[in-house]
Amino acid sequence: MNRRMWHGHAMRRMAVLTGCTALVLGVTGTGAQAGSRDVGRDVLAANDGWASEGAGTTGGSAADAEHVYTVTTWAEFKRALADGGDAPKIIKVKGMIDAVSEGCDSFAADGYDFQQYLADYDPAVWGHDTPVSGEQEDLRDASADNQNKAIKANVPSNTTIVGVGKGSGILGGSLQVKGVDNVILRNLTVEAPIDCFPQWDPTDDNKTGAWNSEYDGVVVYGSTHVWLDHNTFTDGRYPDSTLPSYFGKVFQQHDGLVDIVRGANYVTVSWNSFKDHDKTMLIGNSDSAAADDAGKLKVTLHHNRFEGIVERAPRVRFGQVDSYNNHFVVTEDQKFGYVFGIGIESRLYATDNAFSLPAGVSAARTLKKWKEAPLTAENNYVNGKLTDLIAVHNAEIPGETLQPGAGWTPTLRTKVHDPRAVPWIVGALAGADRLY
Repeated sequence: MNRRMWHGHAMRRMAVLTGCTALVLGVTGTGAQAGSRDVGRDVLAANDGWASEGAGTTGGSAADAEHVYTVTTWAEFKRALADGGDAPKIIKVKGMIDAVSEGCDSFAADGYDFQQYLADYDPAVWGHDTPVSGEQEDLRDASADNQNKAIKANVPSNTTIVGVGKGSGILGGSLQVKGVDNVILRNLTVEAPIDCFPQWDPTDDNKTGAWNSEYDGVVVYGSTHVWLDHNTFTDGRYPDSTLPSYFGKVFQQHDGLVDIVRGANYVTVSWNSFKDHDKTMLIGNSDSAAADDAGKLKVTLHHNRFEGIVERAPRVRFGQVDSYNNHFVVTEDQKFGYVFGIGIESRLYATDNAFSLPAGVSAARTLKKWKEAPLTAENNYVNGKLTDLIAVHNAEIPGETLQPGAGWTPTLRTKVHDPRAVPWIVGALAGADRLY
C-alpha cells in the first residue's frame, strides 16, 4: 500500500476513533493560545517524558528583562549565549540566521587547494592502505578547525532558545548543549550544517574509501533536562542528492541532525519534524562508552514526524528510550535503511507509533539489530494495520533475531493517542511554525 493510500485509509478510520476531530482540537488548544503568550516563558509540563523527571525542565523561563534577547545574526546569537553565564536567559531568534553567511571559502587556510587535495590522494596515486597525510591534509585540517570554531555555538544552562513567529531558525550552525542542565529549544528550523572540508579516508568501507564529515545540527553531550519541541530539522537547501562524488564515493557533507551522547540524560524530544536526512539521531555514540552512558541516556520521543530519513530514528545504545505516537514516513523514491537501531545494552520501548511504508519496503526493516538487547514494540500500525514489528522482523531476518521485553515500563507520558490517528495529528501539528 503506498503512502497516499495510507493517509486516505487513516482518514477513513477516523470514524472508529472517539471524537477524533475534537481530539485534534484538544491537542491544538494550547498551541492556539501561543500568539497571546510569550512562549519563551513556557516550561515543560509535568510527566512529559524523561525531561520532566525531578525538578523538570524550565529553561530560561525565569529570566529577568536584562537577559531576554532578540537576535537576527549569528554573531548576535553567540554573544547572547555568552552573556550572563548560567543566569536564566531567553534568546529569541528572529528570521533565519546564517552561521556560514560568508561561504566556505572564508574558512579555508592559506594554501589549501581542493583540486590539489584530490590529485594528491587519488586512490590511483595514494592507494587504500594508509590514512592520508601531508601538506594538503594538514591544510584541510586547519581549514576544518576554522569552520569548527565559527559554526559551533555553546548553549549554557538555564537557557530557552525560541524562534520568533514563523520562518525563524538557524542555517549551517551546530548547537552544542554540552555539560549543562535545563535547556529548551523550540520553534526553530535548523538546517543541518554542511562540512566544508570532509576528510577522505581511503581505508574506510572495507578499503574502498569514504568521505567523512563532522557537525550535527544539535548535540546534547553530557547534559541533563533538555527539551526539544516543535522544531524542524532538515538538510534544507543541501539534500544528499545534490552532493557530488569523488573517487566513486559521495562527497558526504552531513553528519547527524540531533545526537544525544556521552552521559546525556533526561531528554524529551516532542512534536518535531525530521526531514530528508541520512543519519538522523544517535542516542549513544560508541559501544565503548559504558563508563559515561550506562544508566543514563534516558530519552523520550513523542509526536515527532520522520519523513525521508534513511536510518537512525533513532539508533540506541545503553539508554531507556521511550518512543510513542511518532509517525515514520518512508517515501517511494528515497534510500531507506531502518528506523530503530537496537544497540548495545539498549532498552527501547516503542509503542503506539505509525509507519507509512511504500510498496516493496517490508515492516521487518523498521528494526535493525546491532547488538543483543531486548525491546518492547507493541500496538504499532504499519499502513493502518496493527503489526507485531518484532515478529515480522524475526520471521524475515532470522539472522538478526530480536528479543521482546525491554524490562521497564514508561510512566512519564502525556496523552497517548490512538496510533491510527497519529499520521493526521502529527502531520498537522509537528514541526516549527506551529506554535503561533
